Amino acid sequence: MTVVSMTVNGAPVSKDVPDETLLAFFLREHLGLTGTHIGCDTTQCGCCVVQLDGKSVKSCTVLAAHAEGANVTTIEGLAKDGLLSPMQQAFRDLHGLQCGYCTPGMVMAATNLVETYKGELTEAIVREEMEGNLCRCTGYHNIVEAILAVARGEVTPRDRVEG
Repeated sequence: MTVVSMTVNGAPVSKDVPDETLLAFFLREHLGLTGTHIGCDTTQCGCCVVQLDGKSVKSCTVLAAHAEGANVTTIEGLAKDGLLSPMQQAFRDLHGLQCGYCTPGMVMAATNLVETYKGELTEAIVREEMEGNLCRCTGYHNIVEAILAVARGEVTPRDRVEG
């Protein structure tokens, strides 16, 4: 067993977990943050993407112990003051989701993508950078449009977090 301490969505957490606990399972099972989905367990689908110290990572391949002392942001941590984040709002407005299973990972990866490229995004860059996030329902067109709308600063959060 290992005591793992980190900051998750702005709050300090510390839990005693088995050494082999993956970050995805730590978030879901030990912290109850079930927005981080697990789709493949092989780092193929991207459903489990979270931000670890500001970088997108697939949490199904990171040990919780390796996140010791880190800042982790999950889909639950994106909303501010009860309002959806710009990326969440864009996915909602532009229909960048269907069944929703891949959506948390898509939103997390896309949020990091916009922050990384700071307004220099093109459709080609978005499509290439998002290759590690799979959606079985869409043709990706609306996902790409949502990401580009946020990159252009065209989205203002206005919808409240439901839940």
